[in-house]
Amino acid sequence: QVQLVESGGGLVQAGGSLRLSCAASGSIFSINVSRWYRQAPGKQRELVATITRSTTTNYADSVKGRFTISRDNAKNTVYLQMNSLQPEDTAVYYCNAEGYSDIYYTVPFESWGQGTQVTVSS
Repeated sequence: QVQLVESGGGLVQAGGSLRLSCAASGSIFSINVSRWYRQAPGKQRELVATITRSTTTNYADSVKGRFTISRDNAKNTVYLQMNSLQPEDTAVYYCNAEGYSDIYYTVPFESWGQGTQVTVSS
């Protein structure tokens, strides 16, 4: 199994910043794609940012220019730097990773973190 452990959530004022971290451990050979999702009360879970092993990134329009996703392949850790936070960013943030557990690329995995609360006050 692959486990994801998140940290960095909390309460900030509008305009503030937070950095979320997600460390992966377990049976990992290669993490191909890492993602951050968020889910606000009464809304569906939405994709916030994506990063590949080659560091290609994609962002939701609502966070583009404010959020930055990055990864440290040596540490199996993905980060989400969140700047200029707004109350609309309040949500539970989840990290997700896909890859392979074996060197022959025959044992895929997908894992989710437990979620971390981000609350932005106005």
